[in-house]
Amino acid sequence: MQRVTAILLGAGNRGAQSYAPYALNYPHELDIIAVAEPDEERRAAFLSAHKISEANSFSNWEQLLELPKLADIAIICTQDQMHYHPTLRALELGYHVLLEKPMSPSPEECVEMELMAKKNNRLLTICHVLRYTAFWTAMKRVIEDGQIGQIVNIQLNENVGNMHMAHSFVRGNWNNSDKSSPMILAKSCHDMDILSYIMGEPCERISSFGSLMHFKEENAPIGAPARCLDGCPAEATCQYYAPKYYLGTGRGWAAKFTTDTSLEGIIGALRTTPYGKCVYRSDNNVVDHQVVNMEFASGATAMFSMCGFTRDNTRILQIMGTKGDIRGNMEENEFTVHDFVTNENITIQVQASQEGHSGGDTGIMRSFLREVRTYAGGESESSASVSVRSHLMAFAAEESRLNGGKPVIIEDLHKSLRTQAANLKAQ
Repeated sequence: MQRVTAILLGAGNRGAQSYAPYALNYPHELDIIAVAEPDEERRAAFLSAHKISEANSFSNWEQLLELPKLADIAIICTQDQMHYHPTLRALELGYHVLLEKPMSPSPEECVEMELMAKKNNRLLTICHVLRYTAFWTAMKRVIEDGQIGQIVNIQLNENVGNMHMAHSFVRGNWNNSDKSSPMILAKSCHDMDILSYIMGEPCERISSFGSLMHFKEENAPIGAPARCLDGCPAEATCQYYAPKYYLGTGRGWAAKFTTDTSLEGIIGALRTTPYGKCVYRSDNNVVDHQVVNMEFASGATAMFSMCGFTRDNTRILQIMGTKGDIRGNMEENEFTVHDFVTNENITIQVQASQEGHSGGDTGIMRSFLREVRTYAGGESESSASVSVRSHLMAFAAEESRLNGGKPVIIEDLHKSLRTQAANLKAQ
């Protein structure tokens, strides 16, 4: 088997802990030979783990991509608003690119990246990792086998989990759409993509409602300081009290904001990083709940609900077809198929990997490397072209939400963006 070489841009949580471990676990398949990461501690740890020379260590992606092409692929895991320029440059240099989702907070940039991949005849694969999990692929097979007939309606709930909501979208990197992306894109582009994947046809029209209801200053406990450790009077009653969570059941999450996960290290980080802030006194602005209504080409419909106020962190769905229905819970790794004619119920329990995203992180790496080795043109399972369609669903949902739920026609949005991208190229 031909070993693929790679460079990594962004050695944070997703880059260093989700995709790069594939090179350590399967060194005969993947070798990461260079890294660009601004955080010195993270960069040093990554160099050591992957035995990369100092000569191939860079503090920013510009330095790395100023060089001639060093490897077969570029894995790009910078922050959301830093995807566009390194992706274009990597494609121009001839790299196949694996890009963390979302592609970009800008719909125009998404379309332009898609066009750039086609122009340079390179793979641009977006990390919609749910497509590569045992749960969703098994369900897709059941649908394609015709066991429930034609899909009429899908109801998908994304239970974000209250502490996950607080960690990532109130205190964390995705808490402010001006700095990252709207919630529907940052968190739920996974769901727009999986709905598109399951439905197997274009979404044509969308409307959406949602808001930031709870995580606002007016809901802070009386006398609550800016930071939990500064003497919060609600320490015993607030579910979001940072020391209780990060020194207790959420200790594993502390590794996402400090490399020193000792008690002293975590406490020190809670005094200085956003993860020690009061959730009601952060600079967050993304919604904490949102619903999206969709109509597809066949007339089938879907309803998606994202909510940050749930105990569990999972996806629950019901797919209703003309011959049967499916009900499933991703956390439980099983779904039940009910046949309307025989009245039989068949429960399918999938063997989900314990690796990230129920095996999706490893699955997309394995698939992408196979596509790179055999590349002779064409597109990948979660190519930019596929991803742009589901990203447009998210952009349309956000546009609708901001305009009081007014429906948005997807194709009109897509045509407008392609025209804008073509005009930019002509200038």
